[in-house]
Amino acid sequence: MTPLMRKFVDFEAWRGFFLPFFILHFVLACQLLLLPPLVSAQDGKPGNAADLLNRVSENVKVKRYSEALNDLNTAIEADPTLSEAYWRRASVLRQLCRYEESEMSYKKFLELKSGTSAAEKELSQLLQARSAFETAINLFEAGDFGKSLDYVDKVVLVFSPACSKAKFLKVKLLLAVKDYSGAIAETGYMLKEDENNLEALLFRGRAYYYLADHDVALRHFQKGLRLDPEHSELKKAYFSLKNLLKKTKSAEDNVDKGKLRLAAEEFKGALAVDPNHAAHNVHLHLGLCKVLVKLGRGKDALSSCSEALNIDEELIEALVQRGEAKLLTEDWEGAVEDLKIAAQKSPQDMNIREALMRAERSLKLSKRKDWYKILGVSKSASISEIKRAYKKLALQWHPDKNVDNREEAEAKFREIAAAYEVLGDDEKRVRYDRGEDIEDMGMGGGGGGGGFNPFGGGGQQFTFHFDGGFPGDFGGFQF
Repeated sequence: MTPLMRKFVDFEAWRGFFLPFFILHFVLACQLLLLPPLVSAQDGKPGNAADLLNRVSENVKVKRYSEALNDLNTAIEADPTLSEAYWRRASVLRQLCRYEESEMSYKKFLELKSGTSAAEKELSQLLQARSAFETAINLFEAGDFGKSLDYVDKVVLVFSPACSKAKFLKVKLLLAVKDYSGAIAETGYMLKEDENNLEALLFRGRAYYYLADHDVALRHFQKGLRLDPEHSELKKAYFSLKNLLKKTKSAEDNVDKGKLRLAAEEFKGALAVDPNHAAHNVHLHLGLCKVLVKLGRGKDALSSCSEALNIDEELIEALVQRGEAKLLTEDWEGAVEDLKIAAQKSPQDMNIREALMRAERSLKLSKRKDWYKILGVSKSASISEIKRAYKKLALQWHPDKNVDNREEAEAKFREIAAAYEVLGDDEKRVRYDRGEDIEDMGMGGGGGGGGFNPFGGGGQQFTFHFDGGFPGDFGGFQF
């Protein structure tokens, strides 16, 4: 090997030794220059900690809590004595309602900085929030929704405003107390933070559902299912709503086709889907009531219309239909009452006014004497049947044959005679059957016939010859 070659080999050997050594020290120098310690633990002065803590504050402001906690954990790892980082971490964890971790951080801070009143106050708030949250959950499970909502709103979310569990509990409570607009607002805030929040989509969809805004509800359920097709609650809500809409449409279509019995069954099926869906069920109850009225099922119709009015007492159409149902059940006074209220609420509706006139006429007719019933004959009885019935009753209630109860017999006899005066006269009978008043026939007065006195007082007299031998000037037939 020549001297020149030996020199070259020696140079390469030295370069192989010094190069790794040089690179290692260069990296260490860079770390010292470019990545100084986050904190200086010896003198307690924050080196880069001030910038880091400022970054934590900014992240908390924009609700990037995970980033804030990551920075705080990094600071504590770099300097386990950095008290400020413990306090900040405790505060962030309290806002997130991670109470056990928060309490540990507060206590660690107080070990380093004992007697700090502000930290002691926050620790006390943490304990209040945790206790209030536990109480709210217990009240919710017990069904005391209003009080539970107070605990969540006035304590938990005051001290833990970023607590997602408390926010979802609040939404559940708002749904339970039927504050659907409030539930929509709360879930709206959640979806602004995370548009793919499945629980927020579910609860917001339910709120729109219970407001009967079914199209919007379906869109929320569908979006959630696109994100997670196997989400059980979203699937249940979506298919239940689709079933409700299908049954409702089927019922309405059958009404349009005149298939009233089938429509009634479909309305009942739709009502069974969700008995608590008041905003939609009020229309189902009304639809069912109208169908039942058309079918002449007054008692059932009355129940359906009352259900609709229990949900919305201002629903005029339900009042009208209940009035019609009461006419079918011969509750004349009730029908007049409902239709009067409906007419007052909608004075320009001529159909309601006509229905009210029918009800008032029926009420008036119900209070007049039923001459057919008094004579014991049907409304289709012939004149000869009416005469035979009159003769029989006149004999039975002749005052001279009822000495022991003469006053009662006289009253009965007057009533029987008045009945015969109307039904025995073709013209008067026709007018009576049309519903004209007794007064219009000149027959008002006590006993049902002020213009007719079988005991005398003018007019043609008739002589009865009874087998018992007593005379009497009654009636119009010779016995």
